[in-house]
This record gives sequence, C-alpha cells and structure tokens, in this order.
Amino acid sequence: MTDTTGFYDLVVNGERRQVRDSWVGESLLYVLRERLGLMGSKGACEQGECGSCTVLLDDEAVCSCLVLGASAVGSDVVTIEGLAPHGAPTDVQLAFVEHGAVQCGFCTPGLVVAVHHLLERNPDPSAIETREALSGNICRCTGYGRIFAAVETVVALRKGAGK
Repeated sequence: MTDTTGFYDLVVNGERRQVRDSWVGESLLYVLRERLGLMGSKGACEQGECGSCTVLLDDEAVCSCLVLGASAVGSDVVTIEGLAPHGAPTDVQLAFVEHGAVQCGFCTPGLVVAVHHLLERNPDPSAIETREALSGNICRCTGYGRIFAAVETVVALRKGAGK
C-alpha cells in the first residue's frame, strides 16, 4: 500500500512553510486555506472556471484549485496575502477600493493577483490586453467597468511615478 499522506515544504509568500498530514491529492487551494491558514484565495467553482483562487506559481497566474499542492514543492507560490509587505494595501488594492471594484469581494483576491500579474508583464496594457488578461476571472457584481477603471488608474499612477 502506498503512503498517500505526509509532510512537505512549500515556499509561500517568500516563507518556507511545512504542510503536515496532507493527502497528496489535495489541491493547492485546499492546502493554502486548510493546511496553512491563508484564507485570501477563494474557492468557488473548484474547476478552474472562475479565477477566484488565482495565485502566482513561479510568476505564472494559475487557478490554485487545479494544481496539486504537493506538485508545488520547489516552486514559489504568491497569494493575495504576499503581494504587499507587512499587510499594507498595494496600489492595485487601493484602486479597487477607490473605484468600488470590490462589491461582494469574493472574486477580488483572484482579480487583484491577476492584475498584478498583468502589470508586471505589461505595465501599459491596452483595454483589449486587460480584458484578455482578466478573462479567466468571473465577477458577478461589478459589471467589470469598475475593475477596468481601477487598472487604468494604476497604470496612470505608475506612469506618473516613473515605476
């Protein structure tokens, strides 16, 4: 009989964390929330369709519900909690609040991670590039206009700051 439980280490938000008594079939989302107590990433569809569980895995945006937690060993995982030092809000988070792009808030962590990923790769995306980059994230409350306005604000602020 094969042992399907165990211990392994993950690097999450720059910190080595031990995952204990995990079943190797647990999703990264489950491991983050239930094993490591990082509740920012949300589980809605559990099928990679909604984007509410988006995290960065080796600098790639992924739906953590589709990734096995144990397969992330040796990778760098960044969750919504790890985007800003010491819990201060990021410019993206501030813009989401300013534009009312948070509504119920369930999709917000995944969207914020996706926007950070987009702007790290493309600091001045076109409207079409923004829509494409966020197409894997579903929001049922805002109608997306407020989200796109928040992205535009961050782009403008970063241009003005010379970032």
